[in-house]
Amino acid sequence: MPFDFFNGSIISSGPTLQGLIICTIASLIFGFAIAGIYAYKNKYSKSLASTLALLPAIVQVIIMLVNGNIGIGIAVAGAFSLIRFRSIPGTAREIGSLFFAMAIGFVTGLGYIFYAFIFLLLIGGVSLLLTRFSFGENGNICYLKIKIPDNLDYEGLFDEIFLKYTNSAELEKVKTVNIGSLLELTYAVRLKPSCVSKTFIDELRGRNCNQAVMLSRDNNKEEL
Repeated sequence: MPFDFFNGSIISSGPTLQGLIICTIASLIFGFAIAGIYAYKNKYSKSLASTLALLPAIVQVIIMLVNGNIGIGIAVAGAFSLIRFRSIPGTAREIGSLFFAMAIGFVTGLGYIFYAFIFLLLIGGVSLLLTRFSFGENGNICYLKIKIPDNLDYEGLFDEIFLKYTNSAELEKVKTVNIGSLLELTYAVRLKPSCVSKTFIDELRGRNCNQAVMLSRDNNKEEL
């Protein structure tokens, strides 16, 4: 089937078995490349890496089998992608990588393999550069979750400790837990380089009646 690889679609005359195979192979190659880009200097799970590797091919097959109807393809592929978001809270980088993989799948599903390759080089290259040079790094920032009795006034309760161990501390959320008997405070804190986490947490527990304290770099960690 003759076609202009650089300017046209491999399935311009309609989906064929040959076109499906070529596009699927290309999607799998691009998917593994996306998974590799995401894994660069980043913690990741095996399930997420597998999803990124396979998602372009899955989306591409959907687009091809609905005969290029973008509306139907987006609706179906979007429904599949929600499975990830409903099951596990994702970071912004995870969500961005999933949409990147889906976009590659859309392009290859329309048969534009060369355009998908250029898109991969551009977005993937920029992503690697941002990671390599730590673009947007906001310093030694962590999320601190502290439980206190509901009758304890938390305003200014930890200010002295924060001044000693952090460069900044901002209260982001307060909520009741344990049937309302406790309050859970969530702070975004930027630790001082000299801060020892164990000592920091011990002093906090001395102020919160020895209730639970959690210090994490990920605000999506499980509740205390």
